[in-house]
Amino acid sequence: MTTLRDRFRALHAADELFLMPNPWDVGSAMLLASVGFPALATTSGGHAATLGRLDQQVTRDEMLEHAGLLAAATDLPLNVDSERCFGDTPDELAETVRLISGTGAAGCSIEDFDPGTGSIDSIEVATARVAAAADASHGASDPLVLTARCESHLHGGTDLDDTIARLVAYRDVGADVVYAPGLSAIGDIERVVREVGVPVNVLTWPDGPSIGELAGVGVRRVSTGSLLAWAALGALADGARELLGPGSMSFMLGALPYEQRRKAFG
Repeated sequence: MTTLRDRFRALHAADELFLMPNPWDVGSAMLLASVGFPALATTSGGHAATLGRLDQQVTRDEMLEHAGLLAAATDLPLNVDSERCFGDTPDELAETVRLISGTGAAGCSIEDFDPGTGSIDSIEVATARVAAAADASHGASDPLVLTARCESHLHGGTDLDDTIARLVAYRDVGADVVYAPGLSAIGDIERVVREVGVPVNVLTWPDGPSIGELAGVGVRRVSTGSLLAWAALGALADGARELLGPGSMSFMLGALPYEQRRKAFG
């Protein structure tokens, strides 16, 4: 029988790019599924916002509960934004991966940014961490897809050579997918795709390359991170200001149509 994880692996094995947007709660997951996407992913920032917090302020138990709810909400493969996998030792990382596997998710990720120190892990430390997560991800009879993330470009880094070296190292210890959020120049993205040799995820940017351009250079997967969540919350804030200011309700012009509500939630 084909499992959700089989389907997720097949999407990465195909030649064409696929879109994997990031819902932030059960309703947004169901809505995105109704639109027709082939897979979904959680967003740590979007999830934190639903709890009234900023990114990287959610506990492992809260992340696991959230992943289980979203995995059960649709019949699509779900990738979990699991930040640093909530551990410092190989055993702690492996335990987090095993717990994520128990939520019904199809994949998870591990980052090389340490919010405790405000810095990127050394390549040696980061690679060892990815190796521990990969071993745990692939140890089950129905393995998770592991994404290894180089976070330096989200934190002021500009060294593309270092980014590629890290992604290659993560690939070599078992990462199935690599991801350097923050890259936006199509030439840089093309070089990453060419040199790492495994599926590459790219984060959408408002002024970044189009989906067609990303497909043209061989990107396999595109996600939205917390952008959809912030767009929805931005619309909420705009509507609230309109009520408090002129007292009008033109924000209702952008409301989700009834038929789409029925399709997603009925």
